[in-house]
Amino acid sequence: MAGQLSDTSGDDSFQAFIDHLLSRCSFPPAQADVVCAVSGGPDSVALLVLAVAVGCRATAVHVDHGLRPESASEAELVRRIAEQFGADFVSETVNVDPGPNLEARARKARYGVLPADAMLGHTVDDQAETMLLNLLRGAGPSGMAAMAYDARRPILQLRRSETHELCTRLGLDVVTDPTNTDPAFRRNRIRNELLPLIDDIADRDVAPLLASQAPLFGEQAALLGALAGVIDPTDCAALRDAHPVLAQVRIRDWLRTETSMEHPVDHASVQRVLDVVHGIHKGTEVVGGWRVSRTSGRLRVSPPLGD
Repeated sequence: MAGQLSDTSGDDSFQAFIDHLLSRCSFPPAQADVVCAVSGGPDSVALLVLAVAVGCRATAVHVDHGLRPESASEAELVRRIAEQFGADFVSETVNVDPGPNLEARARKARYGVLPADAMLGHTVDDQAETMLLNLLRGAGPSGMAAMAYDARRPILQLRRSETHELCTRLGLDVVTDPTNTDPAFRRNRIRNELLPLIDDIADRDVAPLLASQAPLFGEQAALLGALAGVIDPTDCAALRDAHPVLAQVRIRDWLRTETSMEHPVDHASVQRVLDVVHGIHKGTEVVGGWRVSRTSGRLRVSPPLGD
């Protein structure tokens, strides 16, 4: 049973709105202890509010990257929201220096201090953006599976417009991150330029359509992974004897495991490794500057120079 929340207008339909949102969420049962990663933006604030509404004992964790002067005040805003809804609050600080790959480094630092089971405020719109990002990386079926529909992402079937509406109806002040409109970040260009263009071409809202395909890609990737799992990814003869699709899948999974890469390995890297397997080259560089080489019919992975 959802907890009772009141919007600022006293609208009787508000509880029905909450119940409609919760019917598409995957929160644990009431009284479960949960941790919510809360930046202060509408998606993560909605995550916290809905966790409380379903009856969970929630803790909001805010991570300050120290990249913007206002970040300290954002932590205070999250603390006040947590207090308003009866949630506990924890503040964490990480150091992320400006420079290349800022978004990825900030995400890695943030996840490094969050509990492993912390819930994240990803939505349908984030899922669609992630699929397009992975498509541009050439990441294959596992990349198109994007984010898993699991316990860490209980609001992954909600729209960004709905999380904004929830915060507005509750009269909550939320963080507006200026970096979300910065075209230097590829995700922002997908969000603000590419998706609106696709919507216009398709004459429809394509984000739900894209997101609905992610579980299908996930099921296919899981099946291929299971079939490919019997192959020794370091044995060139075994890879040559395998079905080419399964060899590609096994190499992709092996590279991601060996390199601990955050994103699915791109198809071009997999193809270069296959060239090594088939003796076209003795070694090759793959994603992230890692190197794969062949010795006596065996593959090995070496870290980037300087690591």
